[in-house]
Amino acid sequence: MFPDLLQRRPFLTGLSGIALQALLAREAGAAGSRPPDGLPMHAPKAKRVIWLFMRGGVSHMESFDPKPALNRYAGKSIGETPYKDVQDPEKLKKVRVVVVNDANGQQRNVIYPLQVGYRKYGQCGVEISDWFPHLGSCADEIAFIRSMWTTDDNHGAQVQFHSGRHMLEPRAPTLGAWINWGLGSLTDNLPSFVSMGPRFFDTRDGHYLGPAHDAVKLSVDPANPLAFATSEGGVGRPQQAAQFDLVQRLNRLAAAENPGDAMLAARLRSYTLAYRMQTAVPETLDLADESEETKRLYGLDQKVTEPFARQLLVARRLAERGVRFIQILHGDGAAGAWDSHSGLKKNHSALAEQVDKPIAGLLKDLKQRGLLDDTLVVFGTEFGRTPGSQGADGRDHHPYGFSVWMAGGGIKGGTIHGATDELGFHAVEHPHYVTDLHATVLHQLGLNPHRMEVPGRKRLERDFGKVIREILA
Repeated sequence: MFPDLLQRRPFLTGLSGIALQALLAREAGAAGSRPPDGLPMHAPKAKRVIWLFMRGGVSHMESFDPKPALNRYAGKSIGETPYKDVQDPEKLKKVRVVVVNDANGQQRNVIYPLQVGYRKYGQCGVEISDWFPHLGSCADEIAFIRSMWTTDDNHGAQVQFHSGRHMLEPRAPTLGAWINWGLGSLTDNLPSFVSMGPRFFDTRDGHYLGPAHDAVKLSVDPANPLAFATSEGGVGRPQQAAQFDLVQRLNRLAAAENPGDAMLAARLRSYTLAYRMQTAVPETLDLADESEETKRLYGLDQKVTEPFARQLLVARRLAERGVRFIQILHGDGAAGAWDSHSGLKKNHSALAEQVDKPIAGLLKDLKQRGLLDDTLVVFGTEFGRTPGSQGADGRDHHPYGFSVWMAGGGIKGGTIHGATDELGFHAVEHPHYVTDLHATVLHQLGLNPHRMEVPGRKRLERDFGKVIREILA
């Protein structure tokens, strides 16, 4: 057994690296105004976040902000409608200074009608498209924010949505990294920050906070959930335990020879965490103990919903076990599958079917288990789609006004906050840059972004954002 250990040392090193990332995130030096010992700065309403991000740009008008004016003026140019002033820069200065060209620096002026019907849901009466009926049944649990805006008109906006910074600017940590840095872990057996699904352009999170605050990529494949986190073939648990014990002894000898070596001490502790993760990660991904009723609630019994449903059910299990920030990204491809420059109806109807029931199932499952009270669920996308048509049957990128929503974790359900104009062109009522969403999430977790600075790192005022207090319970 022990000669084999020399060959297995790279495996142990790789596995330890994953655990060390989680451990160092917990033990990183308390630079700047980080809360002492990772404690909240004020009483939190939420303990954890499930962050759902639709890659490519969901049409706000065909999801959570239907615009009947698009049907009335279909085929006409914006200048022929009573709403021609949506591109008047002088009037728009009252809201904020904007570029009046449409996405990618082009005008998409010919009004494209809604590609799906809509109806009102819940006691709040929010209008939601017919592509999201299951989420409509959860309307009174959700705060809809219909007035988001950003500045990147291409898919670098995915980086901007997560970090608040344009991808050509100096890179900043993502929201998940800030939370990981500010609060640390709720569990000794799992990473604090995990990511599932295809990442956006920048696959790092920590940036100047350090790689310890990058997300740990997790797969829902029970056969290979975490890189380097499974034992090699033929190695049983007793044999592996003996190997870990030997490595720990060797490390302790090295530590005695190098007193005060913080990295070595952290690595020694990481082996213990790594060993725990080998059991905890597969157990979390094993859905055998979930009832058939729960599986049906998420849509695991249907081919079209099963992949995303499995990720969301795993997300609930991660939340139960103390993972702090669970990031799930939907939409394959470089830009993201929701990027519907043509064939919007076919594209969005198919993708909405994949996510609608699983997300509604997550909200209902969290609520019935008492977890929604302190779990913040966020639904986002990098921008909306243009009111005007692109080609025959598509919509272009649209950063000037779009919709996101939040639920649980002290959010006031059944709230409709902010508005775009009648065509869905600009956010004109309570406009919110993306970092306002970040500030709201941090606030609910008990953190104040103004007190989370690293010495020598200049942050812009917009980086901090403003809490959207109108949606707080």
